[in-house]
Amino acid sequence: MNRLIRRCVLALSASAVLSSNAMAADAASCQNVRMGVVNWTDVIATSAMTQVLLDGLGYKTKQTSASQQIIFAGIRDQRLDLFLGYWNPLMTQTITPFVEAGQVKVLDKPSLEDARATLAVPTYLADKGLKTFADIARFEKELGGKIYGIEPGSGANTQIKAMIAKNQFGLGKFQLVESSEAGMLAAVDRAVRRKEAVVFFGWAPHPMNVNIAMTYLTGSEDALGPNEGRASVWTVTSPTYAEQCPNVHKLLTNLTFTAADESRMMQPLLDHKDALESARQWLKDHPQDQQRWLDGVTTFDGKPAAANLKLTSK
Repeated sequence: MNRLIRRCVLALSASAVLSSNAMAADAASCQNVRMGVVNWTDVIATSAMTQVLLDGLGYKTKQTSASQQIIFAGIRDQRLDLFLGYWNPLMTQTITPFVEAGQVKVLDKPSLEDARATLAVPTYLADKGLKTFADIARFEKELGGKIYGIEPGSGANTQIKAMIAKNQFGLGKFQLVESSEAGMLAAVDRAVRRKEAVVFFGWAPHPMNVNIAMTYLTGSEDALGPNEGRASVWTVTSPTYAEQCPNVHKLLTNLTFTAADESRMMQPLLDHKDALESARQWLKDHPQDQQRWLDGVTTFDGKPAAANLKLTSK
């Protein structure tokens, strides 16, 4: 009789474990995760980290590189599931119509709190007196009347163009040079090597803060966001993603970073290393990050994530 009771207890325990795992696992429709990625090194790095974790837990992740407008529209149209690169306030003007229409959802807490994004100059130029937004116009000749921005359509470029259109800070005669992140940094590096004057859109986290002796300009009058460009970064999903795919959503809420760590994550990418391999190496070298990111998360089939993550490349 005792044996029978023990067998029943064991069977009930096993059933409870299986039931718990089944409840923890996401629906089959969640296995394919579609991520939008803007071509910014920080977003590429964090997106690669997310893909490595998801793929290692049995999901099938696909990244689509596009502008922020196309990504938000893709989430609205159910062609994309999530985006890890909403910079607030730089992208706020772009995302607001989608949020107000209930077409996208921003997670409750930022993935990065200590970001910054505003105009910057090489420190040798700041030492010559170009320290504020109001100083730019005084250096128009040395600057060639140019401000170097990032990709067309970005929130930063829109705000810089608005300053020029309104002749704010006397910038009415200036031209915004729109380019990719890599193209802008190449132009800045060239100017720095020649000790030439250059004003550019800078941000942290980014290795540029280590590789270039640079100074962020002050006196922006909130033209590129409040608090002299202080910013935060947020994850965006489809409106019902948390309810439909709670396990992936749990991972997304766990994925928080610091500007210092993200800058280090980004350096291999600027050295032309593969983003996914760099993310795998970071996880191997930083088990404490792996542990906190996987807390309360399971594999796609419901097993504890920390004990079953696979980091081998495919």
